[in-house]
Amino acid sequence: MPALIDLRKRIKSVRNTQQITQAMKTVATAKFQKAQRIVLESRPRWHDSPELVSEAAFWAPRSLHPLLAKREEKSVVGLVITSDKGLAGAFNSNLLVRTAAFFAEKGEKSDIQLVLIGKKAVQFFKKTGLPILRSYFGQVHTFTAEDCSQLARFLMELYILSKTDAVYVAYNEFKSILAPRVVITKLLPIEFSGDVEKAAGEGEMNLSSSQRPDWDPGVLPLIHSLVPHHVENQIQHFFFESSAAEHAARMMAMDNATKNAEELIDDLTLVLNKIRQASITKELLEIMSAVEALAKK
Repeated sequence: MPALIDLRKRIKSVRNTQQITQAMKTVATAKFQKAQRIVLESRPRWHDSPELVSEAAFWAPRSLHPLLAKREEKSVVGLVITSDKGLAGAFNSNLLVRTAAFFAEKGEKSDIQLVLIGKKAVQFFKKTGLPILRSYFGQVHTFTAEDCSQLARFLMELYILSKTDAVYVAYNEFKSILAPRVVITKLLPIEFSGDVEKAAGEGEMNLSSSQRPDWDPGVLPLIHSLVPHHVENQIQHFFFESSAAEHAARMMAMDNATKNAEELIDDLTLVLNKIRQASITKELLEIMSAVEALAKK
């Protein structure tokens, strides 16, 4: 019967798809384990850096470094980090929707320019008409710490030359393998952390000159060394967090696809068996009817 042939072909097709999703899950798992190890080993340094720089920036005059200077946000640069590939659930779509809404709100008072990492971000924001300063896609998986440092230096140059008044970064932070967390944060200018702002508001840091930090080798060389290093450090933080979240999302998506394929195969096999059983029953009835007809003669 044609129906049986079609069902067998579909079951075979779904089984082949299941093998592909299983293989993709295995690859994503291996990449995720490597990315997760990098993130977990580097997080203490990444998370301590903002607080350290915030406290140093609080004590040092903002005029000491151009990356500490605050300006009215007439021009804003947005760094958006996505993936080159899909098949990762809502990993890219959730981030892009949130980011588009954020820049639409910012765009009411500021000029928006973009720096994009990942083919998905490039494809999405090309449709919006927003100017794109730089885009990295096609080989994002080969991005290294040195590439992140070069990107950080480019963003710092834009801010130092007053080509932008603020830099915001949108990325997926790896929280668990179940779901990443969409984060949109300000990278430049360097701002005080919440604890430092609270302490300053409560007067806890309004100390005499003898109680202020003793800078070694000196406030100027320390700030000029610490601030650029912090920016490069944070770009690495954002990229590798996004990479780990991407591989986790793809691993879960392929796992769900494999399970769904197995369920679909079971359902199709059940339908196939029902059709076969109905066909066999029909043939038996025809044989029995023929036997009874012959017996009456």
